[in-house]
Amino acid sequence: MSEPRPSERIALVIQYVGTRFHGWQRQPNDRSVQEEIETALAEILGHPVTLHGAGRTDSGVHAAAQVAHFDHSSAIPPNRWAKVLNARLPEDIAIRASAKVPDTWHARFSALWRRYRYTFYTDNQPDLFVSPFSWHYYQAPLNVDLMREALEPLVGKHHLAAFHRANSSRRHSWVDVQAVECYRTGAFVYLEIQANGFLYGMVRLLVGMLVEVGSGERSLDNFADIWINQRRELVKYAAPAKGLCLLRVGYPDFPFPKSVWFDTQPLYHFRNPDNNFSPIARSNET
Repeated sequence: MSEPRPSERIALVIQYVGTRFHGWQRQPNDRSVQEEIETALAEILGHPVTLHGAGRTDSGVHAAAQVAHFDHSSAIPPNRWAKVLNARLPEDIAIRASAKVPDTWHARFSALWRRYRYTFYTDNQPDLFVSPFSWHYYQAPLNVDLMREALEPLVGKHHLAAFHRANSSRRHSWVDVQAVECYRTGAFVYLEIQANGFLYGMVRLLVGMLVEVGSGERSLDNFADIWINQRRELVKYAAPAKGLCLLRVGYPDFPFPKSVWFDTQPLYHFRNPDNNFSPIARSNET
């Protein structure tokens, strides 16, 4: 009788369009990313498998490079798992790469940081090709400089209870914010925030208030007063989920090249139709 194969741990880099998911985490009655992948793993291996993710994205939120791991003892090579899973997964999930990691490595607990990006589309004309991944905000101009100025004091370790939704199992609201960015590319405004971890609903509540700052409805001093003094009762509105994307997760020793995980959500850029350009024509030469 042959000896059983030793167990090995496999890390995955995962993309998903969150529109039709009720978040990452397995749900009793609703569709989740974790359950879809665990179902595929169970079909392949013939027994239930638990998939551990780096973070729990909310309902409707996308991921450009979510990270997860699972353990198995099959003969499938580590770098083949991406292809094997993609053959069984629905079209709104894709495994970009798979690799073997040490048994002590954990997708959640080994992570040093997570980075999210929020996308606004500010042109007054709707566009169906950007709608699933952006907040179409055209009611008032957004002052990116003011939004950036509001964000910058958040860098550091702070008690961000003002941006912490109810019903969270987390016992505290301390967050170590490592980096923030806010920039414009034509009709698109992008906001990025990186931290060691995020509170339940934090980014969408934060973005909802930053829009008020950028549109001139709320002053910088008032914005600072609310989060510094933890005035959660004054934070009323969360930005739509579809504009939010888990951009990437950072680890001290990651087995994947940057091309797999670093910046895999494309930035939108529209060409100005008034600019002259020369079309590329097919040559008649043979």
